[in-house]
Amino acid sequence: MSFKTILVHLDHSDRSAARAALAARWARAHESHLVGLVPTGLVDGVIPADAIATGMTDFIAESADYLRRRAEAISREFRQSIVATGSLSYEVRLVDGATIDAVVQHGRASDLVVLGQDDTSNAMDIPLHGLAGHVLMEVGQPVLIVPSAGQFESVPRNAVVAWNGSREAAVALHAALPALRRASRVTLASFRRPKEEEDDDRQPSAADMLRFLSRHGIQATFERNVTGIDIADALLSRVAELGADLLVMGGYGHSRLRELILGGVTRQILAQMTVPVLTAH
Repeated sequence: MSFKTILVHLDHSDRSAARAALAARWARAHESHLVGLVPTGLVDGVIPADAIATGMTDFIAESADYLRRRAEAISREFRQSIVATGSLSYEVRLVDGATIDAVVQHGRASDLVVLGQDDTSNAMDIPLHGLAGHVLMEVGQPVLIVPSAGQFESVPRNAVVAWNGSREAAVALHAALPALRRASRVTLASFRRPKEEEDDDRQPSAADMLRFLSRHGIQATFERNVTGIDIADALLSRVAELGADLLVMGGYGHSRLRELILGGVTRQILAQMTVPVLTAH
């Protein structure tokens, strides 16, 4: 498996440029084709209160023109950033449909979808919220979620994989193999509470997992952690202690129509993440 096509969602938020730059670095590292997806917002876009001058006789037409011009500006900035940082196979797609539907549709023809963490920095012009969670449950491809704060100037070299032997953890681990091959340090970290028994009969042994990764050219270590605090807090704390720059974890939950229920650990990680998270469901 490799990331031959990487899709990045672009919007008008403050973090869009940082997300695009990270996606471009991954695309160059993996020799991928990069797709910049720009939903125009004609279906679900938000228009700042002062964007349309008062007294306009055709507010709908003026609003559509504003959203189209904003999308074209985002596309232009993306193209300029690619040209300024070196050669790369890429394209830009402007789409008018609902953002979630557009990302899912185009994401299914990609190997990796790059999205941003929910961000409330633009208080006057709120971007779509819940995008990462919805796409994760529906797209059927790995999703790389970029935090709303912090600088990530290189492809990951120190990865932590949250491992509990579950189907979701295995799916995420397999999806992350191309990224893990490029890392110089990979740690599989399991967590349980003090009174919980280890369920070794229902999951591969640590030795099996390390041999599996070794056959993929990945030298990893395995650690078992017993924690009395919240699992998500313990995981994020361990990521910080190890100086990791990527977290790989399974996406837990299910979606039915537009009602999304994420597992507690997944929801908390997506809210408090400090490094990019590569996940799959």
